[in-house]
Amino acid sequence: MDKIELEGVDSLRHRKNLLAFSGGTDSSALFFLLIRHEIEFDIAIVDYQKRPNSRLETEYAKKLAIKFGKRLFLKECPIKGGNFEKRARECRYSFFEKIIAEHGYDNLITAHQLEDMLEWSLMQLCKGAGLVEMVGMKPIEKREGFYLVRPLLYTPKSAIMDYLKTNEIRYFIDKTNEDISYKRNYFRHKYAKELVNECAAGLSRSFRYLNLDKETLLSKMEPKIFKDLYIFKNTGEDTLNLRYIDYALKRLGYLASSAQKREILRTRKGVLGSKFAVSITKNRIFVSPYVKGKMPKKFKEACRVSRIPPLHRCYIFEKGIDPLEIKKSIASF
Repeated sequence: MDKIELEGVDSLRHRKNLLAFSGGTDSSALFFLLIRHEIEFDIAIVDYQKRPNSRLETEYAKKLAIKFGKRLFLKECPIKGGNFEKRARECRYSFFEKIIAEHGYDNLITAHQLEDMLEWSLMQLCKGAGLVEMVGMKPIEKREGFYLVRPLLYTPKSAIMDYLKTNEIRYFIDKTNEDISYKRNYFRHKYAKELVNECAAGLSRSFRYLNLDKETLLSKMEPKIFKDLYIFKNTGEDTLNLRYIDYALKRLGYLASSAQKREILRTRKGVLGSKFAVSITKNRIFVSPYVKGKMPKKFKEACRVSRIPPLHRCYIFEKGIDPLEIKKSIASF
């Protein structure tokens, strides 16, 4: 029996699950671990057509799907030019979310492991971060319409490699992971990899404690949530308000830069990455996806009466949210 303990495995039982698969070490190990734990799932793979091996990886995914009776979703997403990591992530999650919405999956399973978590935290620490930003991952996260589950999050890479070797599982090595011109790779090879090799058990315990501390801190925020609209009480302290904004944006899948945060504090409103709107009013903070469009005058007036900032009104209209219900809900703020 393997020595890897899967996080959140009970939340996957008797649910419709989609595994984000790449054919690499982590997702290949997770594929067979889920089978061993008798978890039902289908797989989705994205081919960026950036490497010669990508065709072999998709063929491997197809063979696994046929052998184990899994439904396979494949997307070809060639990316050229700069900012590959960001654009690849956007393409990948847009694809996953589309599948989830169309086919009714409950959970998206990803193979993030301890080294991924550490490199992320080190990157945030070097930027200047608090607890909320620094501990960016947890085993189970609620997203709009599904849960994101990371069963390997506290598992070191060495345990994954041992599992693959012991069970003679085929996997592919992504050579781009060796390219330290990518910031994540730089932090992985310069700092995270060696730390995990030397201190895996301690790091795993520490991240468990930090995630508990983070949950305690975030529980005090008590936002009102309508679909993907987050409303917080304005604390009157910009540093704490930014914690709230960061929290909501992270839940929506967006990381604001320091320059964007400074601009939001200066103007008290703004659109980030053309996708997300933030407004800071006298008493409240609003964060939501940004939607352009028209709405009836009656609806617009209801938003004004409910003191909902203009940047969020089209999203509320598109989602069929009643402005008066929002007004009632946030009356105590």
